[in-house]
Amino acid sequence: MSSDSSSAASLRHCAPFWRFWLARVLLTSGFQVITVAIGWQVYALSGSAYDLGLVGLLQFFPRVLLVLLTGAVSDRFDRRRVVGVSLAMQAAAAAILLAGNLGGLFAISRELIFALSLLIGTCRSFDMPAMQSLLPSIVPQRLLGQAIALAASANEAATIVAPALGGLLFALGAPFTYGLSAFSFALCLLMVSSLPASRREGKPARVSVESLLAGVRFIRSRPDIFGAISLDLFAVLLGGATALLPVYAHDILKTGPWGLGLLRSAPAVGALLMSAWLLRHPVHRRSGRVMFFAVAVFGLATIVFGLSTSFPLSLLALMVLGSADVISVVIRGTLVQLETPDEMRGRVNAVNSLFIGASNQLGEFESGMTAGLMGTVPAVVAGGVGTLLVVVLWMKWFPQLAARDRLVSEEPR
Repeated sequence: MSSDSSSAASLRHCAPFWRFWLARVLLTSGFQVITVAIGWQVYALSGSAYDLGLVGLLQFFPRVLLVLLTGAVSDRFDRRRVVGVSLAMQAAAAAILLAGNLGGLFAISRELIFALSLLIGTCRSFDMPAMQSLLPSIVPQRLLGQAIALAASANEAATIVAPALGGLLFALGAPFTYGLSAFSFALCLLMVSSLPASRREGKPARVSVESLLAGVRFIRSRPDIFGAISLDLFAVLLGGATALLPVYAHDILKTGPWGLGLLRSAPAVGALLMSAWLLRHPVHRRSGRVMFFAVAVFGLATIVFGLSTSFPLSLLALMVLGSADVISVVIRGTLVQLETPDEMRGRVNAVNSLFIGASNQLGEFESGMTAGLMGTVPAVVAGGVGTLLVVVLWMKWFPQLAARDRLVSEEPR
């Protein structure tokens, strides 16, 4: 049996990992379902691309404001409890939206959606670094690369099914969608509570200015890590068109909520297929060049999607986009997790989560603003061209990353 096959077999018998995997599925499902519902509902209320961008900004803003605190909390306290409190609050937000759509005491308004989007963004700013930091405590280091690929597939599996299901349920009635989201968050809380406690390799860091800034300094001192996560930041910031999918579904492709769900699921279909490939065939050599090539493909697929007026072609372009994106996710994730000491993982992953959030939520805001200024199609195409430009610049500014061969040394640490 090959070493790759042996690793995959070992993971199959690691029960805590599969509880973690299921928790990731449920967490992502709850977020994706509520995001589809919020996006469609706020656009129905206002008909404004600016409001779609504002939802993304409100979900991202807490990560900037709290980035140093969230990492320190993850490193100082039980990471399972940090995730648990966040999940309970997200379930409460979904329950409020459910109650508002049922009528009675209050009605749904764009202002209420904005406020709850801010709450959800605050919760995710805490649960993302804590959840990411749990994985290295659950599986041995030799299995971490495959575990990260499988954990990524958890996100993608949920992102395939949950948005499509959310769109179909929203067509039946908004309460069904928000109810499913609340249930997903609650069940995820049970799964996280069943995970083993994190293994800590030393005393938790005291919360101080020095400890708060340690994650930033660590990333800045590692050019390969800094280059990898900043590449993802600017590429997806410019090339992401997720916030504009309601506009494409409603105005360009002439479909309904079900079509929006399929569009949101399409990148995850490609990403899940690529995750399965990477599980069996990890990137062992030329990792830097592979990552830059994948980001370039991401930019090209964005351009094709932006110009498409065909629903099948749009789905195909989004699938290619998702396949390319997950390669970057796995390479970057493996690099960060393997080269970060456990006692600093919360703070480093908090900064990494900020970069991820910037590329997603801030990217949604950027897409909404540029679409409002120059039109939807020109905004998406310009974003794809910007992604290609970022690839060229980063290869020049981070030559060590571009030339990097193996992610980790062959010697055991």
